[in-house]
Amino acid sequence: MPFPEVSELLPTLAGPDAARRSDVDEWGRSEHVRTLARAVGSPLYDHWFRVEWEGLEKVPRSGGALLIANHGGAIPADAPMIMHGIERELGRPVYGLADRWFRSVPGVGTLWSRAGGVAAHPDNAHRLLRDQGQLALVFPEGEKGPSKLASERYRLRRFGRGGFVETAMRAGVPVVPIAVVGAEESMPILYRSRAGAKLLKVPYLPFTLNHLLLGPVLGSFVYLPAKFRFRVLEPVRFDVEPGLERYPRGQVMEAAEAIRRQMQETLYEMLAKRRSIWFG
Repeated sequence: MPFPEVSELLPTLAGPDAARRSDVDEWGRSEHVRTLARAVGSPLYDHWFRVEWEGLEKVPRSGGALLIANHGGAIPADAPMIMHGIERELGRPVYGLADRWFRSVPGVGTLWSRAGGVAAHPDNAHRLLRDQGQLALVFPEGEKGPSKLASERYRLRRFGRGGFVETAMRAGVPVVPIAVVGAEESMPILYRSRAGAKLLKVPYLPFTLNHLLLGPVLGSFVYLPAKFRFRVLEPVRFDVEPGLERYPRGQVMEAAEAIRRQMQETLYEMLAKRRSIWFG
């Protein structure tokens, strides 16, 4: 387990009064950083990706809900754009659940935490969803989503072992699927280096179209201006008793696969209607 960064310990070392004066909540989310994220994210949201929503009214206005979405692009822009859009349009913060590896990257982990990221652990999700009534965002494909080659885009990978379904069941909240089109073309992967990934101890090491067009430095930070479309599907609620430690594995897997199939069909439908990668 990585050691915490010094900046994460400062409120504790400074004492409880300093912690109360801080704008950082118990999850590490900072309103100052969120203000900065909104300032940076708004031009990308409005003018670069030109995000459009369908069915945003299906996201609950109150109470906990587990948002799930397909994930794409070597360095995915879908998560911050979903979080930005819901916060701006609905006035609700969204906590993004990220895997432990991502949060362990020096500097990146702390910044993601300050912007609303939380370690993807069932106990954290349960507290956010059931105890605090928050919105949490998770990507069931995991790293398999953004590591797909351009030739494999929009083909959803298996949703793990359905852990997101069990989390929603335990917390007694709905799953709200979001189908995302556009993110995969914003940083499409042409090649993955397995040897490089092993050497650097990262899940995958991509060579993208952005690298080819812009070079290794700019290509790692500048997205292609693909048009983003988000479609919110009907919330999925589970007729089970919340708060149990375990739920039938067959029921969990069946529900996860049904949601995956629905999202896959929706993606194919959205792609069939899309006239242009860049203009929608």
